[in-house]
Amino acid sequence: MALNKNKKLKLYYNIGEVAALLQVNESLLRFWEKEVDLIKPRKSKGGTRQYREEDIETIRMFYHLVKEKGMTLQGAKNKLKNGKDNVQRNLEIIRRLENVKAEILAIKAELLTDDLENPENLI
Repeated sequence: MALNKNKKLKLYYNIGEVAALLQVNESLLRFWEKEVDLIKPRKSKGGTRQYREEDIETIRMFYHLVKEKGMTLQGAKNKLKNGKDNVQRNLEIIRRLENVKAEILAIKAELLTDDLENPENLI
């Protein structure tokens, strides 16, 4: 398979892979596809859904709005239609902050371990 411009080997992901990646049920993805016209994966001749990176990113944003922010399906749909760039930027900021938090907690755990191993350094 040829590399795409993002140097990723996969161009399409099936519904099981997307569900596992986003930690949701396949049925939820099917439901959202039916209810939200912004989520439209390509379908193979056999009917297998084929999600692109852009589809997955849209689902991530939709998940964030519905499951994490508590918006209704219609509210999240309207938000993505009218301000997808803002939602994407906010979601990226949240991801970065979560990564920073994880790094700080790892440093804290490492410092606590060092203090327990070398109590003489506490003075």
